[in-house]
This record gives sequence, C-alpha cells and structure tokens, in this order.
Amino acid sequence: MRNPTRLAFLALAAVPVTLLLLGGTSPKPGPRTAPLIKRGEYLVRLGGCSDCHTPKKMTERGPEDDLSRFLSGHPEGSRLPAPPNLPPGPWFAATAGMTAWTGPWGISYAANITPDVNTGMGIWTENMFLKAMHTGKHYGASRDILPPMSWQNLSKLTDDDLRAVFAYLQSIPPVRNRVPDPVPPGGHPGYE
Repeated sequence: MRNPTRLAFLALAAVPVTLLLLGGTSPKPGPRTAPLIKRGEYLVRLGGCSDCHTPKKMTERGPEDDLSRFLSGHPEGSRLPAPPNLPPGPWFAATAGMTAWTGPWGISYAANITPDVNTGMGIWTENMFLKAMHTGKHYGASRDILPPMSWQNLSKLTDDDLRAVFAYLQSIPPVRNRVPDPVPPGGHPGYE
C-alpha cells in the first residue's frame, strides 16, 4: 500500500533537486550587482535576521553572534531539553540562542539562509524567495513558514528590496548546517 504522506514528501523534495538540475539557481553576483548586495546587507542587518538565524557563543559580555556560523540557522546535532509545558494563552518559548522556538504551532527552528546548496538556500531562485516572502510558504509553494519568522513584515518590502536581500544572502559564505525539520504540536522529536 502506498503511503500518501511519503509520496507527497518525496514530490516536494524533488522540486529543489529538479530546479538545480535544470539550472534554476540564481547566477553568482558580479560587479554590477555590488550596490544591490550592499542594499541587501543593510536590510538584513536592519531587519535583525542574525538575531534568530545566527547561533550564539557565550563571551564575557554575554551571548554574541558566532560569525563562523553567520546566518546558518539552528545548529545541526544540537541536543535540547524538552520544551516547557506552556499554559494556555498567547505564550511561546525560545532557546537562549534564539534558534529554536516552541508555541501553539509546535517547534520551529531558524533556517540556514546561507547559500549552501545542500543545507541552505543555495538552490533557491530569486522568484522562489520573493514568492516565499509574499505567501509565507517555504520554497514559495510548500509548508507554512512558522513563527517567529516575520514573513508578514517582509512581505511589505518592495520587490526591489527583497531582491537585494536575496542577492546579499546569495553572496555570503555558505555554511553546511542541516537544520532539523519543524515538529508539529504534540510531536515527539526525541529530546534528551
């Protein structure tokens, strides 16, 4: 008997691979795109993307961004305790590094938004990015983008500003880091 959930997952997983094989990635930035990348860097820093998408390291001044893992999302293989049992109401909780969040939506992990082809956004096209930011759908077409990602605010940026953000994200060093899949409400992700 065929498992429809597994078939749907395999079909969605095939989309990025197909795009990669068909040359669907954006070209690497050249000298003409330097102002676009600079604008994108400004918007990424102003928008606080690093707050959630960059793992932290503890210093004498407290937690700071680990720039060796800049925008690489929740650290792969990181073991977390079970999330707290939250009372009913408008509550959520986050890890101290702000890369994992839990609430009524389940558990979400900050995505790797570096241009790594296997674990980040290296196979995303500009159109996929714009569509994702306008619709709140991963890859612009699949699962919902979960809290705390503020795609609703980003959807109000102009397409030119979103193109600049995408150009910047595609210009930074790729970091290989496979972020865990989100866990639905009541799921059992195998915490310590």
